[in-house]
Order: sequence, then structure tokens, then C-alpha cells
Amino acid sequence: MEANDHGTGARIGMWLFLLSEILIFGGLFLLYSVYRFRNPADFHAASRELSRVFGTLNTGILLTSSLTMVLSIFSLHRKGERRRAAAFLCATILLGCAFLVVKGFEWAEKFRHGLYPNSALLLERPKGEVLYFGLYFTMTGLHALHVIVGIGVLSTMLAFLRGGRIGPERIAPFENAGLYWHLVDIVWIFLFPLFYLIS
Repeated sequence: MEANDHGTGARIGMWLFLLSEILIFGGLFLLYSVYRFRNPADFHAASRELSRVFGTLNTGILLTSSLTMVLSIFSLHRKGERRRAAAFLCATILLGCAFLVVKGFEWAEKFRHGLYPNSALLLERPKGEVLYFGLYFTMTGLHALHVIVGIGVLSTMLAFLRGGRIGPERIAPFENAGLYWHLVDIVWIFLFPLFYLIS
């Protein structure tokens, strides 16, 4: 009974933490909307500088990682198959790393073209474009930081899983890690159309 109460408390705590994260990104989404409303032409011009190929690839990677995360929890929770759960969790971690690699290539391309905050080339552009790229690097950078944290959390869960500290009888920490990873994916689902599709 105490273990179950602990699991319930951990889930409630995790949901409260996720709510605070949603408020942070929600504020940034609101800021983006206000600036876009005030500078529609500049935002349209700046959005054409982003690669939809990179954005779409990363969307596919994160959606697949959500699937592997679900399969990992399902394997452990419903079947008690630690090996299969660990395999799916490894896949999730690798997909998270792949997302960061793609994002790294995309950011490197922007730096090569001088499209980064406070660059001399960017500051010569209209104010709306400066705001656009400022928001782009801030929001995608904050998201990438969450991905890095998520990879660290999932790697810890993998170590716990292999060490027997996580199992069907004590799965709440594993499920909470999954919730965090799904939040990372959901935030990207909003970032993708805002920066890559809406023009």
C-alpha cells in the first residue's frame, strides 16, 4: 500500500512539474504569436530560410521515439520483459541523440550563413527577421536542452532497469521518465509548424 501511495505521489509531482514546463513554453508560444502578428511579412521572409527537410526529419525521429518509449513501458508493465523494455529504451535514447545531431547540422548551417543572434549580417535585416531568428534559437535551443536532459533521465532509467531497480512492481519512475519524454515530443509538435510550416 505504501509503495502504491509513493507511486501515486510521484505521478502527481511529475504532472505538476510538467505543468510548469508547459507554462514556460506556453509563454514563449504567446510571445511568438504577438511578434508574428506585428511582423507578418518579416516572419514570412525569415521562415523561408529554414529547412523543411531538417524539420520534417526531426519530427519523424521524435514521433518514432515516442512510440519506442511507449513500447518500452508496455513491455515492462504488461509483460515484465526487462530485456525487450531495455531494447526499446535504448532505441528511444538513440533517436533522441539522432534528433540532436540533425539539429546540430541545422544550426551549423544557420551559423555559416550568419543567421544567428547578434550576428552582423542578421542585424542588417529588418527587425521582424531579427526577432524571428531570436525566437527560433531561443525556443529550439530550450527544447534541445530538454532533449539532452531527457536523454540523461532515460539513460538513468536504463541503468536502473538493467540493475533491477526498476520493474513491473516499481514502475512509477520509469513511467514518469516516459511522461517527460512525451512532453519533449509534444513541444516539438508545436515548434515544427510554427517555424517550418506556417509562412
